[in-house]
Amino acid sequence: MIRLLTVLASVNFLSACDTSEDPAPRSGGAIAGCMTRAYDDIGGPFELIDQTGEARTETDFMDRPTLIYFGFTYCPDVCPSTLVAVNQAYRRLPEGVAPPNTLLISIDPERDTSEALASYVSSDVFPDNLVGLTGSPQAIADVADRFFVDFQKIETPESLSTYTMDHTSLLYLMDENWQLRTFFTEPENNPSLIAECLAQHLD
Repeated sequence: MIRLLTVLASVNFLSACDTSEDPAPRSGGAIAGCMTRAYDDIGGPFELIDQTGEARTETDFMDRPTLIYFGFTYCPDVCPSTLVAVNQAYRRLPEGVAPPNTLLISIDPERDTSEALASYVSSDVFPDNLVGLTGSPQAIADVADRFFVDFQKIETPESLSTYTMDHTSLLYLMDENWQLRTFFTEPENNPSLIAECLAQHLD
């Protein structure tokens, strides 16, 4: 988290889009700051396994832009809230604008097997095109490092799950060349902002 916060602190981007009065997204036009948060050192390749057990790399998702979230299936609040917000954002896209590819990369490979992800991503309240990705601890650490995502295991012996994961919570939008186009902070609270910004890039 410290590395990414250093990057975030270096530029004023928190007012990325005008979210006053929950504006309806539209195609075309310019929104100041919406697509100006591109850093060459954020993002990179990966070799992971999807919820069907198939090996996947970033090249499988370069047919169109891709929205990426790092989370885990045992996450009690922020992760599911973020994925619900993404689904709400997609429903607000202008007619004729298809949503981007959507990836959930698990930062808890110990529990998030392909089978666990298959059940999780099939939720009716999440995006229909949500793909879950997992892999070895090293593979997850590698891709997290490329996206400046920090995470750590927190033991909670008093709970049924016995531990939880503390992690960076951002949404990343990669373009068709797998270059970072923008990212969203506090995504669970901003479906309108996400929709507005996506409408600009997906037009």
